[in-house]
Amino acid sequence: MLPVAPAGAARFVRFGDRDLSRGMHGRDVRVLQDFLTRVGIRTSVDGQYGPLTTRHVKNWERGSQLPTDGRMTRQDAAALRSQVDEGASALQQTPAVVPGPSATIGPDGKAIAPVGAPPEVVAVMTAANAIVGKPYRYGGGHGRWQDSGYDCSGSESYALHGAGLVTRALNSTEFMSWGDPGPGLWITSYASSGHSFMVVAGLRFDTGYNDSSSSGPKWSAKMRPAGGYTVRHPAGL
Repeated sequence: MLPVAPAGAARFVRFGDRDLSRGMHGRDVRVLQDFLTRVGIRTSVDGQYGPLTTRHVKNWERGSQLPTDGRMTRQDAAALRSQVDEGASALQQTPAVVPGPSATIGPDGKAIAPVGAPPEVVAVMTAANAIVGKPYRYGGGHGRWQDSGYDCSGSESYALHGAGLVTRALNSTEFMSWGDPGPGLWITSYASSGHSFMVVAGLRFDTGYNDSSSSGPKWSAKMRPAGGYTVRHPAGL
């Protein structure tokens, strides 16, 4: 292993020349933070490898299907640099990004929030559970909250409204600019001009790409390809 550069020389170390971990600082940490932002994980560029940078590195590791320890090894740095060079998103596959235990799906198809989940997350899951099993209906959920069926963005809006995170139903295009950029700790929205879905505490809430042939809002532990989707999250979640 390469020796850690002295504190006075850290600002001159190039990204990838040393393993990085919490408590370190320097020019290479600033490059790391910039690279994370470029691949869709918005990170403040201050040169300090603090708890937030550690958390964002873990998000990137999960999305890149790497061991999740919050450290940026030289090998990890090469992988991240490659993603930046290729203009790739760190979230080509929707990750189960949660800070603790993931939610589970009960035999009735409804989500069970993990112990310790924020109340907003529990409220989103409770609302989503209320429409699990409803049929898919284009435009459903946009004219009124209580509807006979729901489309993709109508389903997502209904669930988020349960926690007061939206005040009206948004369409998929509007979800592309909703909230804050990048993946959330508990709730992540994926949107394009033609479809939207979200991942809550490691479960996907969606009207398509399900394990069954039926359509309509349901929970799934199976993730779906997310290339081409805009990744957003509610502030603080």
